[in-house]
Amino acid sequence: MEFEIFKNRISKLKKMSLPGEDAHRKLAPLIRINELSKIDMSKMNPQEAGVMAVFYPGVEAETRLVLILRKTYKGVHSNQVGFPGGRVEESDFDLQETALRETEEEVGIPRNEIEVLKKLTRLYIPPSNFWVQPYLGILEKTPKMIAQETEVEAILEVKLSEFLDDRNVIKKNLSTTYATNIEVPAYKLNGHVVWGATGMMLSEIRELLLKI
Repeated sequence: MEFEIFKNRISKLKKMSLPGEDAHRKLAPLIRINELSKIDMSKMNPQEAGVMAVFYPGVEAETRLVLILRKTYKGVHSNQVGFPGGRVEESDFDLQETALRETEEEVGIPRNEIEVLKKLTRLYIPPSNFWVQPYLGILEKTPKMIAQETEVEAILEVKLSEFLDDRNVIKKNLSTTYATNIEVPAYKLNGHVVWGATGMMLSEIRELLLKI
């Protein structure tokens, strides 16, 4: 879809209700659904983070979404695909500012150039004990992105048409830090399997976009 068409349609999202946890569950591994049902959040004291789903015009004005491949490190999200974003800092006014600041730091998109259209449904991530607040935004020009050396292995520019293609909703057997050889629902985007918390947040975005 050309970006100008997308930009005109996406304005409808501001008035749309969120599909929320129902959309999350469609891309949630069964083990995660069971785990979340047993958690007493009053005892968890989670950290908070903000992430940004940014759509923009790519090559030949086709709409794209930016995701990142994280560096390999000793941690639960090592070498996984996610949104630009990260944990809140004391200097952040709110979680939207966190998401914008982290997006600028990780992929180089100036925070003042992103129009934030909608606050999405926050998601708890048990392995890292984080509440993650996603936001959806647009950028009206093709960005010159630069990967943050310490955090980002690669920047993934995903075509909107690829993201909305039903053929890229898959099931995959994976081994994780907390389970071995489990079947998970996922997206196949730019040759990467995108699952877990990122897949769950993408599921809500996808449901919204299919309605505009």
